[in-house]
Amino acid sequence: MGLCHVFAAAAEDGGEAAGVLLLQDDFNRDETTPDKEEIGNGWTSNSVWRAKGQKQVDLVDGAMHVTRLPVADHGVAIFHDVAFQDGAVELKFKLGPGDDLGLDFVDRELKTVHAGHLCIARITLKGLTITDSKTGQMDLKIRERRLAGEKSAELTKLIQSKRANFPLKLEADKWYTLLVVVEGDVMRVSLDGKEVGEFQSEGMAHPTKRMITLAVNKSAWVDDVKVWKRK
Repeated sequence: MGLCHVFAAAAEDGGEAAGVLLLQDDFNRDETTPDKEEIGNGWTSNSVWRAKGQKQVDLVDGAMHVTRLPVADHGVAIFHDVAFQDGAVELKFKLGPGDDLGLDFVDRELKTVHAGHLCIARITLKGLTITDSKTGQMDLKIRERRLAGEKSAELTKLIQSKRANFPLKLEADKWYTLLVVVEGDVMRVSLDGKEVGEFQSEGMAHPTKRMITLAVNKSAWVDDVKVWKRK
């Protein structure tokens, strides 16, 4: 039995093996002002500075609906503070054609990487990508080379070595349960209890994941978020 299965079973049973529950949110609430973004429960987003303050995150029928607006100059990022080294995040999601959802682990106190990006699991209907951002494309020295337009084989090989791709065939507009477990320098991902990807890279082992970010480039639905700390 893989680690994702072991963790999912422990979490369902409420056993100590699941770790300490840091966050649980079912989004079963409404905004006090319907036309304003008001996620609540400690969540914030980048809509204020990326979408001129316009609402991109909506609470609808007990779930979070995220839609990037044409005015936005960046994908939608929805933040929540957490703090762990090893841990897990479970959530439900559904996507439409062309949609994606990233689960990003962040430490903004780390100044050697852009915006504190450490590692991310990104899902589309067609695949999963697990990326070590800390020692890959978000490392400031590597990012400077990319932004300068460098196309060298060495740089391309380095960046590609920091990510792994796994094909998927998901149905549009269907709810799935995503579980992402980070343990040491390994990230493991499961969908509906089935492990679909695993990647080992040194950036995963960063000692403090201080924040999770839900990253959406087009649109996505999210519900029933849980975060556990195991170390």
